[in-house]
Amino acid sequence: MDERAYRFEYDPGTIRQGRGCVEALSDELAGLGCERAMVVCGQTVGSTEAVMGPITDGLGDRLAGIFDETTPKKRLSTVFDGARRAADLDADALVAVGGGSSLDVAKGISAVAASESGTEAIADQFEAGGLLPVPDADLLPMAVVPTTLAGADLSIMGGITAHPAEGLVDEPVGGGIMDPRLMPAVACYDPDLLETTPRDILAASAMNGFDKGIESLYAANATPVTDAAAVRGLSLLSEALPTLSDEPESWASSDILEGIVLVQYGISRPGGTTLSLIHAFGHGLTAHSSVQQGAAHAMVAPHALAYLFEHSDGRRDLLARAFDVDADGRDDLAAGIVEEVVTVRDALALPAQLREIDDLDRDDLEAVAQTTIDDSLMGNCPPDLDATTEDLLAVLESAW
Repeated sequence: MDERAYRFEYDPGTIRQGRGCVEALSDELAGLGCERAMVVCGQTVGSTEAVMGPITDGLGDRLAGIFDETTPKKRLSTVFDGARRAADLDADALVAVGGGSSLDVAKGISAVAASESGTEAIADQFEAGGLLPVPDADLLPMAVVPTTLAGADLSIMGGITAHPAEGLVDEPVGGGIMDPRLMPAVACYDPDLLETTPRDILAASAMNGFDKGIESLYAANATPVTDAAAVRGLSLLSEALPTLSDEPESWASSDILEGIVLVQYGISRPGGTTLSLIHAFGHGLTAHSSVQQGAAHAMVAPHALAYLFEHSDGRRDLLARAFDVDADGRDDLAAGIVEEVVTVRDALALPAQLREIDDLDRDDLEAVAQTTIDDSLMGNCPPDLDATTEDLLAVLESAW
C-alpha cells in the first residue's frame, strides 16, 4: 500500500470576505488588544480615496497614522523607515494595504520594530545570509487588505531586497523574511477595494496567484489538506479567469476571491512553502530584468510545466482534475494541462514570450538560469525532478 506520511501545521488567522468587510477592521484589532494601527501602503494606494476612505473609516479611532512609501522593489531602507515611523506613532499593529510589495514590507517592519539591534547590525545580517532577522520578541500583529490577486496574503514569508545605493549593503541582495509569527492575524478580501486596481495589474497578479495553486499540487511537501484546497481553488480560477471582462466587478467575483484564498491556503507554513519551479523562474527573471513577477510567470509557466512533465509525473492526475482535463494517456493529460494554463494566460492578455521583456537580452538567459537553479524554492520541486542549469536554460530558450 502506498502510504504518504505528512505533518501539517498551519495557523492562518481570521479570514473575512465580502463587500464592505474592511468596516470591521476596528473590531478585529480590538479583538487582538490593539489600539493604534499604522497603515502600510504605496503612494498610489495611499492617494486613492476609494481605497483609503473605507480603510480609515473602518479603523476609526484606532488609526494611528499612514506610512505610504512602499515600492515594488521592497527595499530594506523602506523597512527601516517604516519601523521608525511606527515607533514615532507608538503603533501597536500594522494594516498592510495593496499588493505583495506592501504586505512584504509590512512583515519586515513588524520584525525590525521589535528588534533591539541597530540598523547596521540588521543590514549586516541580511547581507550575509539574505534573510532579515526576526527577533525573539513580541512582533507587531498585522491585518492585511490585498488589492491584487497575487495570493501573498496567507503567508509567513516575504521578499526584501537591498542595494548599495541605500548605503546599507556593499552588494545587491535579493532576500526575504520568514517566521511563523509573521502570518497575518486578519485578512480582509473586500471586492470594493479590489475593483479600484487597474486591470493590467490585476491580470498579472492573478497569474501569480493561479500558479501558486499549480505548484502546491506537485511540490515535494504537498499534503492532503493543501491538495484539497488547491484543486478546488484552481477549479474556480480556471473557470472564472478566462471569462473576465473589462468591468471591474468581474474581477472581484466570489469565485475569483474564493479561488485565490484557497490556492494559497497552507502553502506557507513553519516547515517551508510549496512554491517551486515556476516561482523560482519568476525570481530568476525579476532578478535580471524589470519584469513583474506575474508577467514573468505568464511567459515561462507553460514551458516550465512541459519540462516538469517530461521528467516527472508532476501529479498530473490532480492537476487534470482541477482543470477538468479529460484525455487518454499520461502524455495527453500533460498536454491538456499546459493548454489550460495557456488559455488562462491568453485570456488575461499577458505576454507570451520572454523576448517581450524590454530590458532582457537573450544573452542574459544563462545568468537567469543560474539564479533560478540557486533559488531555495527549487528544493520544493518533485523529488524525481533532477534539474540542472542546462535544463533550465533550455526552458528559458523555449520561452524566448
